[in-house]
Amino acid sequence: MEKTKLSYLQIHPKDNVLVALRDLPVGFTIEFAGEHFELIDAVAAKHKFTISKLAKDEEVYMYGVLVGKVNHDVERGALIHVENLRHASDDFRLGKRNLNWLKPDVSQYKDRTFLGYHRKNGQVGTANYWLVIPLVFCESRNVATLKNALEEKLGYQVESKDYADEVDVMISKFKQGASVDELLNVDLSAAKDNKSRNRLFENVDGVKFLNHEMGCGGTRLDSDSLCGLLAGYITHPNVAGATVLSLGCQHAQASILRDEIQKRDPHFEKPLYIFEQQFEGTEQGLMQKAIKATFAGLSLANQDTRKEASLDKLCIGLECGGSDGFSGISANPALGYVSDILVSLGGSVILSEFPELCGVEQELSDRCQDEATADRFMSLMKTYNAKAEADGSGFYMNPSPGNIRDGLITDAIKSAGAAKKGGTSPVVAVKDYPELANGPGLNLLCTPGNDVESTTAEVGSGANIVLFTTGLGTPTGNPIAPVIKVSSNTKIYEKMNDIIDINCGTIIDGEETIEEAAHRILDYVITVASGQQLAKAVVLGQDDFIPWRRGVSL
Repeated sequence: MEKTKLSYLQIHPKDNVLVALRDLPVGFTIEFAGEHFELIDAVAAKHKFTISKLAKDEEVYMYGVLVGKVNHDVERGALIHVENLRHASDDFRLGKRNLNWLKPDVSQYKDRTFLGYHRKNGQVGTANYWLVIPLVFCESRNVATLKNALEEKLGYQVESKDYADEVDVMISKFKQGASVDELLNVDLSAAKDNKSRNRLFENVDGVKFLNHEMGCGGTRLDSDSLCGLLAGYITHPNVAGATVLSLGCQHAQASILRDEIQKRDPHFEKPLYIFEQQFEGTEQGLMQKAIKATFAGLSLANQDTRKEASLDKLCIGLECGGSDGFSGISANPALGYVSDILVSLGGSVILSEFPELCGVEQELSDRCQDEATADRFMSLMKTYNAKAEADGSGFYMNPSPGNIRDGLITDAIKSAGAAKKGGTSPVVAVKDYPELANGPGLNLLCTPGNDVESTTAEVGSGANIVLFTTGLGTPTGNPIAPVIKVSSNTKIYEKMNDIIDINCGTIIDGEETIEEAAHRILDYVITVASGQQLAKAVVLGQDDFIPWRRGVSL
């Protein structure tokens, strides 16, 4: 059956605005609910317009939930924008459990496997990395020195372009006396790519260096949380072992790190080498010991090989960044369907970014498997928003200028679409940063909406793959877990296909259903988890790592 591309869409029967799926001019005729009316404003794709006249302070609904109130009377067929709509969302309270959900057909996946790295604690990694970690920012220089010493020699330099050849061309033109205009118009298309080196350790995907600016000088809560996060990375199934550099006197003590490791893996057996500079003495002595230990650890890690694993060993982090007005109707619900498939198979998913769940708290709390879980979710949401309000920046201030420009004009609109990544299955656990959140089923993890902080947290909490939706294009990744980018619209995919892996604009274009896109995404996830395909963030070396300071970050 041939699919038809629509011009506009009502997302939920309760909604009193429609979404433009393409640019609609003034006077365009809308046919809705048996009636015809004309647009009184031009409405760009991704933006919304009214289907009836709205009086001042009347409520606006999208995705079936309250997303705002109008600031003044708004005529039928008018564009909704920041001048006539303000953020509003419903209150939430402990309600009845709503655990009924329609499980998807997973027959085609029940016997599927991926090739992963089996760890002694039963977890399975989608990659095999060695970590080098500073416990405090004072050791960042030593970590950078280790990176310079090890990365190229071991064959782990990023294989994408480093643009040094382009700079050589420009230097040559400058020395030849080229003018400013000539320099601006130099043809760099012939510049060569970096050449990859052969890896010494074939079964180790890389040595990753988790630099940060924390560990001392901040609150004890932040340093303790840092130790928990780093413990999450060290015990992660994608990690074979770690070298840790400590100064010795900082808040983030090695003993705290060890305690956090034991919390996450009581029978921890991976090679772990911790060196304290104030104990070791000279920098040379410290560095030589770190190099020897890292090399020995890599030789152990190189003994690991990929073996078959069932799909319930996947733990997928669900993330969005650079969202647009199509995210909630294409890429995010496609991830939601992937989530439901994986949960049905016994796998794990993590939904985070609590500032972007504002307005859907009631639905999510009702989906929590028991009242204690629901209470924890509501408590974390209220505490986080109260802290943001106290600092003059509540959840309502979450949408970025790019979000607003592309149709997400209130936090509730953004949140209602973002929550679609979590599918429809019950919430089995609610975790606070940086706790583990990798139990079978849908896990909620309290993190900021900040893309990199949230992705960093999801991986630290157990995600061995991250699915990251974007409508505007976001160049980010993670040091140890593949981050697969999924676009909400075809235009941005075609424009930025060097950083985006999968296009879900096919849903908007009428070429594919949400279910069909979800199957395509999961098939791709399996190839990436097996090491048969590299996510573009991995190819580009987008190793973004930002721990969350427990202040306000939206």
